[in-house]
Amino acid sequence: MSFEIKDEFYLEGKPFKVISGSIHYFRVVPEYWRDRLEKLRLLGCNTVETYVAWNKHEPNEGEYDFSGGNDLRRFIQIAQEVGLYVILRPAPYICAEWEFGGLPYWLLQDPKMKLRFSYGPFMEKIQRYFDQLLPQVTDLQITHGGPILMMQVENEYGSYANDKKYLRQMAQLMRDKGVVVPLVTSDGPWHDMLDNGTIPDIALPTINCGSDIKKWFDVLRKFHGTKKPLMVMEFWIGWFDAWGDEHHHTTSVEAAAKELRDILTEGSVNIYMFHGGTNFGFTSGANYYEKLAPDVTSYDYDALLTEWGDITPKYQAFQEIIAQYTELPEFALSTKIVKKAYGKLQAKDRVSLFSTLDKLAEPVKSPYPLSMEALNQATGYVYYKSAIGAPRHIEDFRLISCMDRANIFVNESLLMTQYDQEIGVSQKIELTAESNELGILVENMGRVNYSVKMNHQHKGIKDGVIVNGAYRADWEMYSLPMDNLEQVDFSGDYLSGQPSFTRFELEVGEVGDTFIELTGWGKGFVTVNGFNLGRFWEVGPQKRLYLPGPLLKSGKNEIIVFESDGKVGESITFFDQPDLG
Repeated sequence: MSFEIKDEFYLEGKPFKVISGSIHYFRVVPEYWRDRLEKLRLLGCNTVETYVAWNKHEPNEGEYDFSGGNDLRRFIQIAQEVGLYVILRPAPYICAEWEFGGLPYWLLQDPKMKLRFSYGPFMEKIQRYFDQLLPQVTDLQITHGGPILMMQVENEYGSYANDKKYLRQMAQLMRDKGVVVPLVTSDGPWHDMLDNGTIPDIALPTINCGSDIKKWFDVLRKFHGTKKPLMVMEFWIGWFDAWGDEHHHTTSVEAAAKELRDILTEGSVNIYMFHGGTNFGFTSGANYYEKLAPDVTSYDYDALLTEWGDITPKYQAFQEIIAQYTELPEFALSTKIVKKAYGKLQAKDRVSLFSTLDKLAEPVKSPYPLSMEALNQATGYVYYKSAIGAPRHIEDFRLISCMDRANIFVNESLLMTQYDQEIGVSQKIELTAESNELGILVENMGRVNYSVKMNHQHKGIKDGVIVNGAYRADWEMYSLPMDNLEQVDFSGDYLSGQPSFTRFELEVGEVGDTFIELTGWGKGFVTVNGFNLGRFWEVGPQKRLYLPGPLLKSGKNEIIVFESDGKVGESITFFDQPDLG
């Protein structure tokens, strides 16, 4: 089969309108991939688009994973079985409100690293990654009988830089590795973004926007110069939430439907997001403009399908419009999904982090604090501790080059919490014990995924700790990626006010989707049978965590809650409905 880009898109020589929706395979448990894809096909869409998250597939340099929830190939094959074509956006950068925009943390271990530029070591690492990634998908291109219609070069590059040598190297690398389908770029249609981020002789420019479609199509048409397909690669129909937002973001169904109608009148579309899914574990990214804005665990996005896969009024409105351009398929959904309210669970065990610290990590000793990257750690927490001597007044206490949030302890008692711009502000401390130990629990809240701050995303403590005007030496550091909670020793002591682990047992008869509420708890994350479900934080707006049924099993299930701020409840509650705030 063939797919070509000329004055229009052509599939097998016939004009073809791409009607696509975004689903990120890495934000959906694989047991639900088929359900979400079927619902996309029933909407009337003929294509699914997905990013590829580099840091999911190469979490540590040279270690590759394409299994389970990372089985991109299987996701694409299911899409074809359902009757969908595929737009693949293999990056290396995806933004997507994802940890570091999809880039692996270990890139920052090179002190000279220039992200997303024609910097030799950066290109070499991409080449090695593509050596592993592209063989997973090249035989699934439409020219080989697969569903992949086109692939994207980089992502929204025009909002970052204008290094055309880099873009051309990226495109050539894809070609050299077996990509034969047409290439595209996608950028905002304002400012210099189209000029900066496109290589029109190699890849079709497309635009990303959520409103004023007619206006932006005029801009794109003029930019093309000659007649080429008009496409909105990201038609933003909702938005994401950050911790501390006043409420969950929603958009007007009527306004979004009008813009969709305007797009399809003149061109093709990819709906961003059709289904947002979940930022499981520590995968959510952050934005930084005036202040740090880390994203919540839910990536509901006010999309056509909810985070948990339900059809919305926006879905129904879009389906009516799409039906004017194509015949809607009819078939029964193949996945049975139920929602369960399992009720309230009482805590079984609780232990302070400090009582089980040595079971979770071997301390690393250093004269100075080491960053998370220097400790070969991607996400989670680092606990730093150092003896700071006799009782005295400390006039000047500061953390230097520390991100993102620090709980500061003296003799394992919480003294203060500093977050974002509070970090680095000088504080006074009174030491009263005969000998004193300073402890600092630093949390990575998600590396920034967009714009200039991406170049400065070292987490933990990078420079040091000032005590009375001087850097403090002699540190022990505990890396806490929190991926080994089976090592937690619940027989240890618990002291009120300390960071802690709490264990629950959930007895399940019928397995179903459910939603966990942690009323009375402060900040932390939840694991279910060893799977990190994601972060919670009392500041909201998200109030409950979505727990997909496939993560549960009939019989006994273990739930562990880590809480960092010393604010714990005695129970958690499982509802059959969400509360995004």
